[in-house]
Amino acid sequence: MSTVLVVEDTPSQLELINNFLLENGHKVIKAYDAKDGLDKAVAQPPDVIITDVVMPGMSGFEFCRQLKKNPLTEKVPIIICSSKNQEIDRIWGMKQGADAYITKPFTKQELLRALQSVVD
Repeated sequence: MSTVLVVEDTPSQLELINNFLLENGHKVIKAYDAKDGLDKAVAQPPDVIITDVVMPGMSGFEFCRQLKKNPLTEKVPIIICSSKNQEIDRIWGMKQGADAYITKPFTKQELLRALQSVVD
């Protein structure tokens, strides 16, 4: 299964995503903000990154741009998982380098379907 870096500043959301992924046999690396996520993505590039958008310091959109600029992480698929649920947010997220965009609240099936879509 995949190694997934989850970048989420809300502990309950982070644990929910973590549990869904672990139940499906994935390895999870947790990061509590985008800067921590960047450090971890470079130190041990994951197979997939799942990120929130609204976070302190650096937004998930900026995080995507930084990942796509770095040769070590530019090819890692990114799933944005955000409460920003307008079509313009999804379009903007994809323009920043995201490969999939799901909105909160989400089901385990939606999360795993998004993950499957970017690793195949």
